[in-house]
Amino acid sequence: MTVLDGVRAETKMNTTRERILQIAAELFARNGYDATGIAELGEAVNLGRGALYYHIESKEFLLFEISMRHMTAMADRAEELVGAPTEPQDKLRQLSRMLLRMIADSRPEATVTFRDARALSTDRAHLLGEQRRRVETAWQRLFDEGQQARVFRAIDPVVMKGLWGMHVISYRWIDKDGDLTPEQIADAFCDVLLRGVCEPG
Repeated sequence: MTVLDGVRAETKMNTTRERILQIAAELFARNGYDATGIAELGEAVNLGRGALYYHIESKEFLLFEISMRHMTAMADRAEELVGAPTEPQDKLRQLSRMLLRMIADSRPEATVTFRDARALSTDRAHLLGEQRRRVETAWQRLFDEGQQARVFRAIDPVVMKGLWGMHVISYRWIDKDGDLTPEQIADAFCDVLLRGVCEPG
């Protein structure tokens, strides 16, 4: 096999693997992770069991890979936005808009991540949890910055969980082609949030 042949083979394998991940996310989101079998997945991607396992380690591996990709991308973007040299109020809107846009644009992946990740083994659940905590930490950094700038009041840590949960639960109902865009929904959220956390005046 030539080097070019090797590159082509690797590219084809990666393309097949990406297709499996995309279709798996759609099946898991529609039917539930537990209710989706390997045979059903193989039929959907037009691969026999042996060929399918050539590209994946297990069904749980697919769940982990889908969830980690989605949460890691969300965490990377959250840290980037919070680290930008803009005002805390603006960062809050940008962070909210980003989260809802990512959930809307990748709704199958978001559904799998936020609904089905409970099925992960302890070690994999811990790794996914680390990425989730990166997003939560970005929220906390944002509010700490706002408090230091005297534009946000101090809030209880439990409120942070509520803010995160308010965004995450949108995977159940958000529609990127709905009457309101994800950004408009985020702005409505932030209008309420800012009235609650901003210092008077």
